Order: sequence, then C-alpha cells, then structure tokens
Amino acid sequence: MKRFIVGLLLAATTMLGCAQNHFNIPAENFAEKVKVLGIAPIFMDADSDIIYPQKELLIPLITELNRKHEPLLVRKLQSTGNFYAVTPLADEPRQLFSALMARREKRDDANIQYNKYFWKNDAIGAYIKKNRLDAVMLVVVSGLTNTSRIYSSNLLTSLETEFNFLTLTAQIIGPDGTVLWEYPNFRGRLLSYYPLVNLQYPDFSESEANLSRKTEVRFKSLDGIRRGLDQKKSDWLFRETQEPEVYGRLFDAITSLFVKPGDKQIVPPVAEGRPSSPPDQTLKPVEQPVKAVSADPAPISQPPALEVKTPAPTVTAPAPTVPSKVPDAPVTDPIDIVPATESTR
Repeated sequence: MKRFIVGLLLAATTMLGCAQNHFNIPAENFAEKVKVLGIAPIFMDADSDIIYPQKELLIPLITELNRKHEPLLVRKLQSTGNFYAVTPLADEPRQLFSALMARREKRDDANIQYNKYFWKNDAIGAYIKKNRLDAVMLVVVSGLTNTSRIYSSNLLTSLETEFNFLTLTAQIIGPDGTVLWEYPNFRGRLLSYYPLVNLQYPDFSESEANLSRKTEVRFKSLDGIRRGLDQKKSDWLFRETQEPEVYGRLFDAITSLFVKPGDKQIVPPVAEGRPSSPPDQTLKPVEQPVKAVSADPAPISQPPALEVKTPAPTVTAPAPTVPSKVPDAPVTDPIDIVPATESTR
C-alpha cells in the first residue's frame, strides 16, 4: 500500500511539473522576444574540471565531435516550431568562448551538479547585433567530478566513487545579457540530467579475474570516447539510424523544454542525410461505414405457386377435360438469419 501511495505521489509530482514552462520569463514574452535565434558553435571549456591524462588530445577531439553534430541541434530546434528562424553561426569556438564568457560557477540543484556560466553583457549584445538576431543560444561542454554509482554489465556489481565526466549545458541570452532560457532547469519539473560522456569506468573484469574486492577506476581511451559519442541510435525495429545516440538524447532533452503541453510539435520535411528518427506516425486504417443489420430480419415470403390454366374443350370432342395437376409449391425450411455484430469486410 505504501508503494502504491508513493507511486501516485511521484506521478502527480511529475504531471504537475510537466504543466509548467521552463523559461526564465513568461513563455508568451519569450515568443514575442525571440523569433530569430542564433546557435553559436558548441564551446569546449578546456579550463574546467577535466583530469583526463591526455587532456591536450581530448579537447580537440571533443571540439571536432561538437562541430560534427551541431546541425542536428539546429534541426531539432527548428522542429519545435517556436522560432521563425534558427541560424547556425560560423565562428571559431575557442576564441568566441574566451570573448563572451565572464565566469563559471559549480551548482548543485535538486542534488544534481552542473556548471553554470555567466557572460559579458556588452560582448553578448554586440554579438547579437552583429548577426542580426533576437537572441543567441550558447552551449558549453565542460568537465565535472562527481560522486556516482556505476553498475557492471550484468548489474550484479556496482561501485560508488568519484568519476570525471563531461557535461553539457545550454542558455539562451537576450541582447541585454538576460538569461531567457536555460538547460538544465530544475524549477519546472523533475529532470534527468545525463552527462555527455563518463571519462572513467570501473574495471570489474580485472577485479573478478583476480578475485579482488577492490575495483580499479580507469580512464577510457580516446578511440573508445570517439566510438561512444559516434554510436548510432537504433529505431523500434533495432535498425541503426543516422542519429548519434548520446548527442541525440541530450538535444532531445534540450528541445523538449520548448514544447508546452497541448502544443503540436512541428516536424520539418525530411532532408537528405537527416536522422531517421521521426515521431510516432503509425498509419491507421480508414474506418468505412458499415450498415447496421436489423436485429429482427424481415420474414422471407414463400415463392408463389405456379398458375396453370385448364385448356378449353374442343368442338369436335365434347368429352370433359381433366385439369392437369397443379404442382405443389416447393417446400423450403425456414431460414434463420443471424444479424452481423461485426464488420463483414
């Protein structure tokens, strides 16, 4: 009984959270202010908490992957239907980040840690005016060390300790430096915050092979990180699509905060090379009208008897004529018709 009550409370809390918006200003004001949105190149904060031993090689790798998957974010933002135009901006990410960023602050909201960024108002205003935008979206990948529990592949073993992650945050900034929208945003609802990649992993196989109670934490290889971030998403039939699993999941989390309950999400036309992960568009058969059959069918009349005329007597033979025998009407058994209860197609 207690579990049932707890489940109801969680469901009610989730529904209540989903009924709210995720903007820092009223959603109506946001729609009026932001019609043309610019998407700055995804930044890589090299000075954040990244303890990877080959950091000088990791930074350019993540920067390359960010630029590779930026068009997916643009397409997903366009598909929300919240903007007249979503414009990708071609700038060098490292120099632009240095020019716009004021400071970084580690936050802990709803027991979830992330890096929050603050920007130079004058530089932001000049950048928006230069590109003729209403607002600009700034996305940052940064390092973060956080205590987490990771399970083995068979879910029988786990290790809870500090791991080094790369996380992703996003903000929409207005011309005066006001933060109009941000991700993550925990004020609106319960939100799962997924990292971009965990740079470390517990080596359960080694501890099991050596019968050791201690599990070592190791860093992933650069090739392993690349393969993990380039891994493709599978559809409902387990077929590989063109959309990356990790970036696609994070971009979906970002764009979901723009779709309010009751709004219909606009799906843009599929272009060549577009990720093949459309929403549920299952075709339903067109319902044809079916004539209802009366429960009491009309009785079927018996076929009429054959009418036979008696031939007239001849003059030369006045003998009486014997009328031919009229054949009996065919006798048929009564037919029971059961009314149809379902479509007869």
